[in-house]
Amino acid sequence: MNDILFERRGAAGVVTLNRPKALNAVSHPMVLAFHDQLNAWADDPAITRVVITAAGERAFSAGGDIRALYDLGKAGRHAEALQFWADEYPLNVAIKKYRKPYVALIDGIAMGGGIGVSVHGSHRVAGDKFSFAMPEVSIGFFPDIGATWFLPRMPGETGTYCALTGERFGVADGVATGIATHRVPTARFADLLDGLTGTVSVDALLAAFAEPAGEGPVIAQRAAIDRLFTGDKVEDILAALDREASSTGADAAWAGKTAALMRTKSPTGLKLALAQVRRGAQWDFETCMRAEFRIVSRIVQGHDFYEGVRAVIVDKDNKPQWQPAALADVSDAEIERHFAALDKELAL
Repeated sequence: MNDILFERRGAAGVVTLNRPKALNAVSHPMVLAFHDQLNAWADDPAITRVVITAAGERAFSAGGDIRALYDLGKAGRHAEALQFWADEYPLNVAIKKYRKPYVALIDGIAMGGGIGVSVHGSHRVAGDKFSFAMPEVSIGFFPDIGATWFLPRMPGETGTYCALTGERFGVADGVATGIATHRVPTARFADLLDGLTGTVSVDALLAAFAEPAGEGPVIAQRAAIDRLFTGDKVEDILAALDREASSTGADAAWAGKTAALMRTKSPTGLKLALAQVRRGAQWDFETCMRAEFRIVSRIVQGHDFYEGVRAVIVDKDNKPQWQPAALADVSDAEIERHFAALDKELAL
């Protein structure tokens, strides 16, 4: 069975992520096949739009195939692991720059690599079970697949909050923060897909199907998020949350839970994520992608990624032993080292 399916349906090129048992995690062969197919459809005048969807009920795509990358790295095959990202990131760029409408029908979990094949498209449709997160700091990694670009462009400090907590955004918050462009009930996805295979403009069709998304819990906390997540140091953001938590304000309980959650994450991952969000606000998309490849080139040689995957995915004890274990022990120089130029930069 193919892990990724391509078919022409009317005027649409339809992509189906087809690894439902693996929550449609994106593997290296899937990345390569997808990029080749996008290039072919770009030059095919019969294809006027691309639609990406996913098999199964639970997930659009829970991310990249992290276990495979973990196994390569643990075996010392760092160059092979890096080749995955060297191929994945140009796919993200190809989607971002695609000349035809690119419609992602997102229902279920969408994280990491799954966001990389959806959020950069022109239209992102959230179904009932839409659940977006960038939880990379939980596994000693960092928000990649273009997150350096899109997180700082989310409203206020919601992107910073997303990066540092890994919290999930449901349908309403996904639409409010621009991760999704439209809200359509899951029951109407089949009809929407049928419509997308015709010649009606994508914008007109989505306008006809879309429904109001309402307000979600993240946007309900937007004022507090914008006030408390403005710092340029993770320590300053935690100090602000701690002050709020010890106050008598309406946001005290939320701030306390948020600070406690952040303290479970990789200290190096937290500092990298904040540096990305702050720098990415001034960078163009390709600069962001090159920076991410610089970071991942150092991460695969480090400790926390393997320890995080071990704790969450392999042994499932959820007790990672981060190195360094304290934010104070992650120096500015160590963060800068991750952003430094490579002998061989990412080819885009």
